[in-house]
Amino acid sequence: MRTILQFSAWAILASGMARADELTDWNQVMLKAMLTAPVTPAPVTTRVAAIVQAAVFDAVNGIDRRYTPIYVPPAAPPGASRGAAIVQAAYAALVNFYPDQKPKFDQQRTTSLAAIKDSSDAVKMGMAWGQHVADEIWTWRSQDGFSNTLPPFLGNTQPGQWRPTPPAMAPGLVPQLAKTNPWVIPSPSYFRPNGPADMTSDQYTSDFNETKNMGGSNGSGRTADQTLFSNFWQAGNPPDYWDPVATSIAAQRNYSAVQTARLLALVNLGIADAAIGCWDAKYTYSSWRPITAIQLGDTDGNDATTLDPSWTPLIVTPPFPEYPSAHSCVSGAAGRILSAAFGEQTSFSVVSNAMPGVTRKFHSFSAALEEVKNARIFGGIHFRTACVDGQALGITVADYVMSRALVPLRGEHGGRGN
Repeated sequence: MRTILQFSAWAILASGMARADELTDWNQVMLKAMLTAPVTPAPVTTRVAAIVQAAVFDAVNGIDRRYTPIYVPPAAPPGASRGAAIVQAAYAALVNFYPDQKPKFDQQRTTSLAAIKDSSDAVKMGMAWGQHVADEIWTWRSQDGFSNTLPPFLGNTQPGQWRPTPPAMAPGLVPQLAKTNPWVIPSPSYFRPNGPADMTSDQYTSDFNETKNMGGSNGSGRTADQTLFSNFWQAGNPPDYWDPVATSIAAQRNYSAVQTARLLALVNLGIADAAIGCWDAKYTYSSWRPITAIQLGDTDGNDATTLDPSWTPLIVTPPFPEYPSAHSCVSGAAGRILSAAFGEQTSFSVVSNAMPGVTRKFHSFSAALEEVKNARIFGGIHFRTACVDGQALGITVADYVMSRALVPLRGEHGGRGN
C-alpha cells in the first residue's frame, strides 16, 4: 500500500474540467458538505447520507420503475429528465441539512443542469419530481425520533462502565440515535450483540493487553503503516470511505443510473441501520473505553490487567461508550453490500476527503474490514471484541436490508436488475 496524490473532488466539480454523472457528482457534493465547518459528527452523517441517497433513489426509480421504492411510490410524469430529478432530489435534501451552504449548492446545481441534454420541459418535470420526492422523504424521516431531546448521558463510575473521557470530558454523543426508527430492520435492538467480554475472562485480558500494547500514543508496537491506517480510518465519515468505492466500481462495471442509485441507497441504508443498532448496544451496555480501563486497571477484578495511569491512546477517544465499535458496525454493513454486488475478491482502493493524499488498496472486502478492526485497536479506542461483534452486527444488518429493501420488480416496467 502506498500513498498517492489525490485531486480535490470539489475542485474538479467546480472547474468543469472533468465531470462524472450526476449521481457521482452529487454524492461528492454531499460528502464535501459533511466535512465543511461546522463538521457533521460521524454518527449523524449516517442519517444524512441515508436521507440524501434515499431521495435520489426514489427519484430515479420513480422514472425507471425497476425496484420497490424506499418510501415514495414511483409516479414521475412521462418524459421527466432522470438527470434533473437526481440533481434536484440531492440538492433539496442537502439544503434542508446545510442551509448555510446553499450558495455552493446553487452553483453546482446550475453546472449540473447545464450539462443535461434533455429538453427544457423534461428538465422542468424532472426537477419537480425530484423536489417532490425529497420533500416526502424529509417529512417522513423528520418523524424518526432523532430530533427528540434526551438528558445528557454521563454513564457512571462503576468498574467497566463508561464515563466521559479526556480531553473534552463530554457527555455521550447523540444518545437519541439509539432510539431512532430504523430504515429497514424492525427495531434498534433487533440484532443487539451479546455484550462486552467479562472483565475477569481470558478474552478481556487478551483484549486489554492488545490495546494497551498496540494502541498507545507512545511506546506502542505499531508499524508506521499501522499508525497511518489507524489515523486514516478515523479522519473521515463512514460514507466518505464507502460511497466512492460504490460509485467507482459501479462505473467500471457499466452500471446504469438506476442501478448505481440503488447501490448507493443500499449502502447508506445499511450503514444507517447498522449505526442505529450499534448505538442501541452502546447505550445498553455502556462499556468503558480503553483509556479509562487501562488507567484504572486495578479496579477491574482481573489480576492479569495492569494499570497505567499515564496511558493515552493514539487517537482522541470519541465521546460515547465503547462496545460495539461503530466503525466496525457501519463498515461491516457497507463491505457486505459491496461484496454481494461486486464479488468478495474484487480489488479496489479507498480514499477519504478528510485525508487527501492517502489511498488504501485491497484485493478483497474482507481484507478492508480486517484493517478497519485493527485500526480501532491500534488507534487505542477499542478492544478487539467490540470490533469483532460490531462487524458481525453490520454484516447481519446488511443481509437483512438486501433481502427486504429495493427489491427488483418484474413486469412491464421492471426487469430483474442488479
